[in-house]
Amino acid sequence: MTSVHINPDPFTDVLGNAITEGAEALFRAQRPDGVFDYGEDSLTSTLGTVGAVSALHFADPAGSADLIAAGAGWLGRTQNDDGGWAMVPGLSSEAGPTAVASAVLHLVDPESSATRVAAGQRWMDDHGGLDAIPHPEVVSWCRQYYGFAGWLAQEDMRRFPLELALVPSLYRKLFDLRLPMASALGLAQARHKPLTRVQRVLARWAEPNALKVIRQVYEHEGSTGAWCENAWVTGLVCTGLARAGLAPDMVAAAVGWFHRSMAADGSWETGPLDAAWTMYAARGLAEAGYADDPRLTASVRLFVRLQQHRPFLAFGCPPGYWGWAGTEGWPSTLETGEILSVLCRLPGDEQANAVERGVDWLTRVQDTRGSWGLCVRNTRVANSGPCPMTTVQAVDALLDAGVPADDRRVRRALGWLAKVQSPEGTFESVWYRHHTMATAAVLETFSRVGRAGDEPARKAVAWLEATRLPDGSWGDGAGAPGTVEETGWAVSALVAAGADPATVRSGVDWLLERRHQPGGGWPAENVHEYVRFVSRYTNPAFANGMALRALGRYRTAIRRSTS
Repeated sequence: MTSVHINPDPFTDVLGNAITEGAEALFRAQRPDGVFDYGEDSLTSTLGTVGAVSALHFADPAGSADLIAAGAGWLGRTQNDDGGWAMVPGLSSEAGPTAVASAVLHLVDPESSATRVAAGQRWMDDHGGLDAIPHPEVVSWCRQYYGFAGWLAQEDMRRFPLELALVPSLYRKLFDLRLPMASALGLAQARHKPLTRVQRVLARWAEPNALKVIRQVYEHEGSTGAWCENAWVTGLVCTGLARAGLAPDMVAAAVGWFHRSMAADGSWETGPLDAAWTMYAARGLAEAGYADDPRLTASVRLFVRLQQHRPFLAFGCPPGYWGWAGTEGWPSTLETGEILSVLCRLPGDEQANAVERGVDWLTRVQDTRGSWGLCVRNTRVANSGPCPMTTVQAVDALLDAGVPADDRRVRRALGWLAKVQSPEGTFESVWYRHHTMATAAVLETFSRVGRAGDEPARKAVAWLEATRLPDGSWGDGAGAPGTVEETGWAVSALVAAGADPATVRSGVDWLLERRHQPGGGWPAENVHEYVRFVSRYTNPAFANGMALRALGRYRTAIRRSTS
């Protein structure tokens, strides 16, 4: 008998090997507790170090002199050759980090740092100064530091209207997650900034409420001395309280935390991203065919453990959410939505109650307009208010949890999204670089509810097709080179929208070519917004997870097309 041997498609083998090797590269980053840990190289922060150094300067200058000197030395060593600083050392200079780094060096070490400070200020002048920063909130923080350095008079610094704390609901909507920082700096201004008689009276009346907000967050996180486990945030709070001469117990605790958390090189970190790393890694693995892999059981248990069961009083948030860090982190729709989607894709019953509570949280914080922001309902704050991408991540979570497409929560969200699409067909994102990922994410959501033919989806497809780069990849849609993150999301969304696999093959080929050899993983780019338009960072778990998501969906699509 004669046997016939059919040679398999070589591309199928290449694709399968890439998925296998990419998955194993991700699993190598997994800790025994389920966290996919990418903290070693991605958390060191100019802003965190600036925050710590300035806080110690005001709160404990003598007792922390060695830490202040170490932090100043680190800032000096990480200045770029062009005179600026980046949020993450080694990246291109950014205005926000450059402004505050040069100011704090002048504050704590004016003589030895004079040359570096002058270079930093030249960089700022060459790039338009503070007025060129496209974010009023960042300008406000920078002006605070310029005031600390003596470059601005107190009367020229923007005032934090402490009297708004007299109306807590309004205070939350106007400041959102900035409440602890704005409260602390407002308390300091009440002592140092020239105020009218009425402003002084109102500030005195509001002081207990402002202190209450700061303490609520402090106690929610276990009174460790850190706010948000983040040296920049903690630095702003500690600096404000120390300058105001208030809450000595919280100031002392913050000083102690800075002493414990300084790295050996003199730097401080932005804070861990345990949940954020893990959710993106697990989502990519699940969509690449690894949902039943027993190694993900530890991550499921991690997510169940990280869900918070107490309300976050300072922000008016109910229980049932996840944050981006640990068990006491700040609430976030982005993490809550993405983690819910992951839990719904992984087998097992132990996450059922967590999913139910998460759905309830998302339902309760949806804005009356149909959108979702970071955590405070109905806020319009620029860096954490209503966001198209955050909104579709919440909608996807509801759909994954079994909420029907015609549910009022979904319909209201899709209606809002249709209203905020740009004429070009794009959508914005607060937490990711414009515009590819947000546009792709919205397209995917419209497609999965059977509305790929609606105008918002059709315009999104047209824009994505028009902005694909000649090499098959996607960047930001405005000329930037392609990235794994943006290419992965674009390919995933177009496949979800029913595109012929052949039409996205060039993007898949580009992803395959971008793999690290050996190892099988993918490079990460700074496409994540730490502060929108101002400071960015990388998330390797996101890059690898998004590549796997795209390749897994593409493999499924070609199997269907040939079956």
